[in-house]
Amino acid sequence: MPSVMIFIQFLQDPNGPHVNLLREAGLEVRFPPRPDITDEEENIRVLQGIAATIAGGEPYSRRVMAGLPDLRVISRWGVGVDRVDLEAVTHSNAVVTITPTANYEAVAEHAMALLLATSRFLVQKNDEIHRGLWKRTCSLPLREQTLGVIGLGRIGRSVALRAKAFRMRLLAHEAFPDRDFARRHDIELVDLDTLLAGSDYVTLHVPLTEETRGLINRQTISRMKQGALLVNTSRGGLVVEDDLVDALKSGRLGGAGLDVFVQEPIQRDHPLLELDNVLVTDHTAGIDTRSVEDMAVEAARNIVELYRGGWPATAVANPAVRNTWKW
Repeated sequence: MPSVMIFIQFLQDPNGPHVNLLREAGLEVRFPPRPDITDEEENIRVLQGIAATIAGGEPYSRRVMAGLPDLRVISRWGVGVDRVDLEAVTHSNAVVTITPTANYEAVAEHAMALLLATSRFLVQKNDEIHRGLWKRTCSLPLREQTLGVIGLGRIGRSVALRAKAFRMRLLAHEAFPDRDFARRHDIELVDLDTLLAGSDYVTLHVPLTEETRGLINRQTISRMKQGALLVNTSRGGLVVEDDLVDALKSGRLGGAGLDVFVQEPIQRDHPLLELDNVLVTDHTAGIDTRSVEDMAVEAARNIVELYRGGWPATAVANPAVRNTWKW
């Protein structure tokens, strides 16, 4: 009986719906000795003989794949594949899937929460009142202000719809835009420089690739509006953190709401944590009680469909493997 290893701590319920789906398909379900494996050698050791994984943050590098000849499916819980070397996995004739329809609304809600909290200075005001202060300083409006959405995929579109309810003007930068969606919702598709120069708020919704790494840096920040606010619920590597710190200290940017960081967990002495115009959360934008279960079920369904000879095309991250892949 082929075995599936489930790494995500949230999902290690032996009676969860995702576990039942896998078992009903004739698959054995296992859990690792601990869910937070980051060492390549330990990952190779734990996954010996395993056919598929519901994967979290553990590494799938060329070295790991070379040590796991039985691994056929890496089913990512979420949409990020930055811990997966897609070229190495494809070379090993394994398939990578993601859960593209399960948590995008959770991320959009979190992005809006950060946008609201940073613009209204909620954390600062709360802290001041707890310290006995009553400053009553003005906050910033969202209505009739411009939101720049970098990345107009599922998450970006979902954020745009929510921002529209606040009567925000919308700019978007997207390599492969849904032009019909943009037209229907009065979203102006622009180049990156135009978006940065014209936005009061900027929110990031692109994957971390070699092209997008360090997208927000000293140069791009210099093109942003004075006092603009930045929200990042995508990947920490999109932002050069030292440059962001400098911009926040100088007042070049008015604030930032960050759910992701270059190094996670963020270190307690990180300069970002010394700034009172920064609101941080712990890479939980896509995690709420509903999305946790939805991602688990979708990840399990991807494995089951592949096991039964199907091909979940919209979820496969390395489609080049299709003609040679087999269980």
